[in-house]
Amino acid sequence: MSEPNSPGESRRGAPRFFVGYEDDDSEFLEDGMRTDMELYEDDEDTDSPPERQIVVGICCMMKKSKSKPMTQILERLCKFEFITVVIFPEDAILNEPVHRWPLCDCLISFHSKGFPLDKAVSYAKLRNPLLLNDLNMQYYIQDRREVYRILQEEGIDLPRYAVLNRDPDKPEECNLVEGEDHVEVNGEIFQKPFVEKPVCAEDHNVYIYYPTSAGGGSQRLFRKIGSRSSVYSPETSVRKTGSYIYEEFMPTDGTDVKVYTVGPDYAHAEARKSPALDGKVERDSEGKEVRYPVMLSAMEKLVARKVCLAFKQTVCGFDLLRASGHSYVCDVNGFSFVKNSMKYYDDCAKILGNIVMRELAPQFQIPWSIPTEAEDIPIVPTTSGTMMELRCVIAVIRHGDRTPKQKMKMEVRNPMFFDLFEKYGGYKTGKLKLKKPKQLQEVLDITRQLLAELGQHTDCEIEEKKSKLEQLKTVLEMYGHFSGINRKVQLTYLPHGQPKTSSEEEGGRVSAAGAEVGRRADPRWPSSGDYAGFPGCGLLRLHSTYRHDLKIYASDEGRVQMTAAAFAKGLLALEGELTPILVQMVKSANMNGLLDNDTDSLSSCQHRVKARLHEILQKDREFTDEDFDRLAPTCSASLVNSMKIVENPVATCDEVYALIQSLTSQIRKRMEDPKSADLQLYHSETLELMLQRWSKLERDFRMKNGRYDISKIPDIYDCVKYDVIHNATLGLEDTLELFRLSRALADIVIPQEYGINRVEKLDIAYAHCLPLVRKIQLDMQRTHEDESVNKLHPLYSRGVMSPGRHVRTRLYFTSESHVHSLLSIFRYGGMLDEENDQQWKRAMDYLSAVSELNYMTQIVIMLYEDNTKDLTSEERFHVELHFSPGVKGVEEEENAPTGFGFRPASAENGQKQTDPGSMEDLSRDETDRAVPLSEPIAIQRRSPLIRNHKTGSMEVMQTNRSLRFMPDVAPAGSVSPPPPPPPSPGFEGCSMVPSIYPLETLHNSLSLKQVNEFLTAVCESAGDPHTRTTRGQRPGAACSSFTRVDRGHR
Repeated sequence: MSEPNSPGESRRGAPRFFVGYEDDDSEFLEDGMRTDMELYEDDEDTDSPPERQIVVGICCMMKKSKSKPMTQILERLCKFEFITVVIFPEDAILNEPVHRWPLCDCLISFHSKGFPLDKAVSYAKLRNPLLLNDLNMQYYIQDRREVYRILQEEGIDLPRYAVLNRDPDKPEECNLVEGEDHVEVNGEIFQKPFVEKPVCAEDHNVYIYYPTSAGGGSQRLFRKIGSRSSVYSPETSVRKTGSYIYEEFMPTDGTDVKVYTVGPDYAHAEARKSPALDGKVERDSEGKEVRYPVMLSAMEKLVARKVCLAFKQTVCGFDLLRASGHSYVCDVNGFSFVKNSMKYYDDCAKILGNIVMRELAPQFQIPWSIPTEAEDIPIVPTTSGTMMELRCVIAVIRHGDRTPKQKMKMEVRNPMFFDLFEKYGGYKTGKLKLKKPKQLQEVLDITRQLLAELGQHTDCEIEEKKSKLEQLKTVLEMYGHFSGINRKVQLTYLPHGQPKTSSEEEGGRVSAAGAEVGRRADPRWPSSGDYAGFPGCGLLRLHSTYRHDLKIYASDEGRVQMTAAAFAKGLLALEGELTPILVQMVKSANMNGLLDNDTDSLSSCQHRVKARLHEILQKDREFTDEDFDRLAPTCSASLVNSMKIVENPVATCDEVYALIQSLTSQIRKRMEDPKSADLQLYHSETLELMLQRWSKLERDFRMKNGRYDISKIPDIYDCVKYDVIHNATLGLEDTLELFRLSRALADIVIPQEYGINRVEKLDIAYAHCLPLVRKIQLDMQRTHEDESVNKLHPLYSRGVMSPGRHVRTRLYFTSESHVHSLLSIFRYGGMLDEENDQQWKRAMDYLSAVSELNYMTQIVIMLYEDNTKDLTSEERFHVELHFSPGVKGVEEEENAPTGFGFRPASAENGQKQTDPGSMEDLSRDETDRAVPLSEPIAIQRRSPLIRNHKTGSMEVMQTNRSLRFMPDVAPAGSVSPPPPPPPSPGFEGCSMVPSIYPLETLHNSLSLKQVNEFLTAVCESAGDPHTRTTRGQRPGAACSSFTRVDRGHR
């Protein structure tokens, strides 16, 4: 056996990693015995006494032991201080007697083609190592009949099946009657389509037979060869030699789910395109098979636990079929790893290492602090020093950076548009939204036909204007295909003979930078804390455990949905493209106005507010004190500052308009330059498209009467911000000045569109997000009441601490309107009294200084439970409210508003200190109470699946040996945010990836009762204007005298 450079090298040098024994180890080869201490006898470089090492042996075929997943996991396993990994040479496995095989304390051994399982069983009997995967059970896994028998005995759902044994000794099991569209196997009838599987699990030639009504024939599945996994055959008759399992075909919508367990308490799941679909293997740009991340239901996780325990395989893969609302196990593969998932490699190595140390460290007298299990919910210290359990995380998040949204409106009267309106049920509500590629194609076909008729017959009675139709056609033909994400058409019926309106919107796609920002999220999220001693692998990223109840909702806007998918990708350490993540993990929540608004149905209050805002900003003079009182009655610091910058709104609009004219002129000149002919801007935009969006703003901003359309200011700011961030390399003049002026105007218009005074802000907020407020309250109540939806069955929850408890996580991705509205409810709804709560006053001052709720703005609610308090005590549940204004601006200002950090020290501590409760400090968890097992599992001696007790203190591993995936978190209370991570490669044309402001704590000592009563009052007062007016008034509402004096000297 090879020797390490140093016996104490576990934390400082390279991992200990051996491959069997060397040719000159004659002593070892002669007697087949070598103690573990002899591994270190030849070491002369160390001054400290050698440490006893636990040797983990890897006994499998070389193709498996040298595979990428195995190598990645073993490298991580070697990071355990007292673990040494030894790979058995394939030559020794095949040709040497077992007494000459390397010694080990723990054996990871599994069967594959050519592997001598009998010898491995003999070795286990001779050396009696700890077996992570039972060897005798692997004989059963090779026979599909035995697999199905064991699954059936465990009560696990299977497809209906029958076994045809062509065994001369068992003629009663070989009764086969074949009809045109069915087979009868030992009296059991299977109508086509049905599945025919060889009983040998190593034989992957599985056939699916189709009925004659569908064309007949069969699909022949096989182990992947290149890009094929099955082929169609016209053959309709079943095979006449060999033994088979016949089973009912399960319709699964074209996907199979692969589940990978690491112990009974961890299950990672992925879906892939079913090989029965078309036989073509879907591969990504790197040639790897496309796998879709999957969240397992509570029942499916229970099935994973059953499979792991029934087959006594710590590392075990099996296949699930999801059909008709149920899940069925159709195959158990035994030892198998997830491919190409760094997160899984981390989890797997950590869990396996903990199992080995838990089982062997005591008998070898190795000092070991047993870490928490994979399913443990983090217990973190509160700011007042007590320990609390995280129970619920609720976040409302604005979408990420996107391409500028562009709208066009036109009146249509042609019958073809009315037919389309009726076809998709538009008359039911008077409105219709078309997003699907097929629907958009129909609109494009109508547009092309109308243009053709207009060109052929100049006198034909077509009322649509040709220029508008040309514009509609151009937008619909962009990108060469429809995705259903970046374009939509909205039709609104106007009765009494009025025309119907078609509104076509293009843009609003999440940009590459926006997706990357969404993926990185915020380093203070629970996902970035320690998980079982590995910094950077926190609670939310370990989504494979039993008790993380995660749901992600998004409005039906494409930019919002893609942001949700990108956020999920970063939060859960997923890999691959965003589309499959979106399909599998993001729920569209366009029901009851939860995350969507009908922009055509503004409240009467919002109409009044916009009219008043328009009237104030049309005065060609400097703002007066009266204007300040009318426009900024809430005395918002950011609003007052923006008004000072603008001074004269009409004069500033004149400047903005002149700068837009200059910009369009520069773009036209650039287009005339031959060098710019093939110039590609960010996100494949061309100079022509860039000119189109700016020319439209130039036309629309200044109206025919010479006045300015104030509603276009947000669009101008949106557009120039996009170009300053992503197209700065064009070097267009005065874009920064246009950005500065349009931002000042936007910082007035955008927040005030959601109400100018407190009563209006609450009125509009209720109209926008009352359903969301009710849902948030329901989320917290359900966590408090410990609903049974995610509980484990009590018969199968032994060995899992408090299996009924879970962390409930709800992520709501939405647009700017919902974020503004929800924040208004917290700010002006009267939750706390600023005069009597200094932390809340500081939070309100901070929010007052925030000028923009930028992309990725986050409002986060965290609910904790103190199990030491009485169930009826108000101190039992503890609520924290956090906020981030999203991505940082183009030019980071020195006077950017700062809060008081994430989870700052509470008033009880009397001073600000380093945050003891940040998620990256979970290593200070207190020890959990042991949970005895009253019913041991019948399994081989020393199996890791037997649990006598479980302790939950956290192992602290040195960070220089850990694997970080998220940026380090600055200490709480630190004013400066952590440095932004470097841009990730692979985003074409991504000029910069903005960093996000870290979460700031608005309040961290709220009780659940306090928050619940506030939300209840909000819901009740939403329909009572008098109550709303009362709640809208709070102490300290009047502008302070220093504010007025400061305005007088602007």
